[in-house]
Amino acid sequence: MSDSGESFETPTPSAPQEPPLLEFLEVMRRLRAECAWKAGQTHRSLARYLLEETHETLEAIDTGDAALLREELGDLLLQVYFHAVIAEEAGEFTIDDVAGDIIAKMHRRNPHVFGSEPGDTPAPTDPARINEVWESIKASEKQRTSVTEGLPPGLPALLYADKVLDRLERAGRPAAPDPADLGGRLLGLVAEARTTGVDPEQALRDAVRRLLPPD
Repeated sequence: MSDSGESFETPTPSAPQEPPLLEFLEVMRRLRAECAWKAGQTHRSLARYLLEETHETLEAIDTGDAALLREELGDLLLQVYFHAVIAEEAGEFTIDDVAGDIIAKMHRRNPHVFGSEPGDTPAPTDPARINEVWESIKASEKQRTSVTEGLPPGLPALLYADKVLDRLERAGRPAAPDPADLGGRLLGLVAEARTTGVDPEQALRDAVRRLLPPD
């Protein structure tokens, strides 16, 4: 009671809010349990939405709109959680397993950041050398037997060509594109982009965007 004789109720402390990523996991679990449409989805049925959201995220990056990128990253995160909850229900893996795996991979492939064993070669500081170390560790983990193993055939053609040229070079078999036809000349342009450190896929997207009138 105050000096004026009025009584006041002591406010009830609000419960601490759950971290958003944990709350989102509970949201997805509930949606799977209580929403008929979401309960009926599978990894395969969701594949089209993952592809769509990926392209929309790329579009947001191209526009330079931070608010749009934030929204699209959320939609992409939805797909990650959706697949993880489906797998959790099937007893395959959980979102924690997904996070744990990528954390372990980052530690393995970034020894220049997370340290190496005593007596190891000093960690590289040059970006190109850091990438070489990453690729070397990745190659030892994957033990691939062909240049195209592990490359999704549905990759955009320029990106696919860039990846193949990179793997051929790492295998000691650098390619010499034949300029006799259009495909060979396009491949030559991809090789040129590689030597100059340009992403050919993004360069073409940017060039097309410059042709279009501003929104």
